[in-house]
Amino acid sequence: MATTAIPESLKNLPQGPVKEPDYLNASKGLWSWLSTLDHKRIGMMYLFGILFSLLLGGAFALLLRTELWSPGKTIVGADTYNQFFTLHGSVMVFLVIIPGIPAALGNIILPIQLGAPDVAFPKLNLSSFYLWISGATLLVLTIPFGGLDTGWTLYTPYSLETHSAVMIATLGVFLLGFSSIFTGLNMLVTIHKFRPQGMGWFQLPLNIWAIYGTAIMQVLATPVLGITVMLLTVERFGHIGIFDPTLGGDPVLFQHFFWFYSHPAVYIMIIPAMGVISELISTYARKPLFGYRFVAYSSLSLALLSFLVWGHHMFVSGQSRLANMVFSALTFTVGIPSAIKVFNWIATLYKGDIRLKTGMLYALSFLLLFTIGGLTGLFLGILSVDVHLHDTYFVVAHFHYVMMGSTLVAFLGGLHHWWPKFTGKMYNESLGRLCAIGVFIGFNTTFLPQFVMGARGMPRRYWDYDPQYQIFHQISTIGAFILGISLFIVVVYLMASFWTGEKASRNPWGGSSLEWQAPTPPTLYNFETPPIVHELYNYDDLVEVAPDRWERLTDAPDYVSAVPAVAKDHH
Repeated sequence: MATTAIPESLKNLPQGPVKEPDYLNASKGLWSWLSTLDHKRIGMMYLFGILFSLLLGGAFALLLRTELWSPGKTIVGADTYNQFFTLHGSVMVFLVIIPGIPAALGNIILPIQLGAPDVAFPKLNLSSFYLWISGATLLVLTIPFGGLDTGWTLYTPYSLETHSAVMIATLGVFLLGFSSIFTGLNMLVTIHKFRPQGMGWFQLPLNIWAIYGTAIMQVLATPVLGITVMLLTVERFGHIGIFDPTLGGDPVLFQHFFWFYSHPAVYIMIIPAMGVISELISTYARKPLFGYRFVAYSSLSLALLSFLVWGHHMFVSGQSRLANMVFSALTFTVGIPSAIKVFNWIATLYKGDIRLKTGMLYALSFLLLFTIGGLTGLFLGILSVDVHLHDTYFVVAHFHYVMMGSTLVAFLGGLHHWWPKFTGKMYNESLGRLCAIGVFIGFNTTFLPQFVMGARGMPRRYWDYDPQYQIFHQISTIGAFILGISLFIVVVYLMASFWTGEKASRNPWGGSSLEWQAPTPPTLYNFETPPIVHELYNYDDLVEVAPDRWERLTDAPDYVSAVPAVAKDHH
């Protein structure tokens, strides 16, 4: 048989498969990050920007609460207070809660959960990040250029008459909107086209179903925000009379435009959080999620209903009685898919093998906080009750229970759940549990008193107030500092884990979805070998072969010998 001589230059090459470097070390230098097309690096850059924005928005919140410690001036005057709450709302909504899960965690995890090497449009993905950075920079630049005192909603006629930096803010919001659209387009095409063989629609993790519904809303609703801020800019420059009543415009028209986007935006914030919670509860309860198809369809139902209920923000704006009745009825229908999710999560927990890791503590916190936020929303959907509660602290508390108490808590839960996978490092679990409890206590101490204040008539956005509300404001301020300190410690120990954290195993929590088959951290294209699509949320053949190390018997023959005999017999 003829043989082929091996060239001398190839004889010294390593034999066998060569292990690929992980994505963090695949290339070095700042430019390799700034010009990367890897979805994980883009997601990491989003994540660090969002965590910085969270601390900035939280700082404004603590300044607000400090000022409200006592009636009258405590640390700042009324104009500065207005700028504080505007910047707090703008930063937290546009820079933290909307992009937090889809753009940061979604970018990092979604392609790996699909078994894909990357998102569908890597260059579009990078451009969406730079649009986010540009929009965030412009929002922050409003601080030295006159501030912003319109409230995060940019309501007319305030945004037409004020001399603060409205134009800079509207340009920033415009760019942030395009960033959101690009992210949504990328996620939609990736989910449609990058699923592996054997993964049909009902083999998708519920996290992906949630991001899919979110992406539909990002693509369809966000252009309305762009049109609205563009019309506002034209109005200020051209004095045309679109929203300005002195020129024949209608300020209520702005509210229709704004809330037609912003109510879907509420679900752009909360639906991805629901997807994360589905993953956390199933993993840490060691059970398949109860009613998988109902939970999946409820994500799409919420996405559809979100376009139909914007008018419930405008019950006292002068719209017709018929419109009020229709929007009130539609508002109650939103409770159906939300309740389906909550009941199915609780059913999943029933008789589960629950592991109270940090991620699970955040998931359990979410269940209580979201339930409070949802039920108090029903009060605001009742016409006669809303007239009394509109623009009071009751609305502030409800909004924060849904947006921060639910979305941000789910974001923190997902961040802790997937942190070992995409960083390769374990965080301090004891600190994680302590801060999860601190976030829960601090949040409830902050916002439960605000329900009482609002029901007693305390209006929101006021710099001064009647002394009868002082005790409630003081309790709320104490809670805000507990919450702020807990969140700050979370950011510190997560960052510290890069240097002090133990090396993470491939599957530290015993998850069943495809991302746990990837190396830790993943390679540049996520997988060394094509992942195997198993039955979704099946934990039967997962065994703990060492502390915080889980393997599948069917995939890990090298570890079968390490499994106790009783486990082998059981499986």
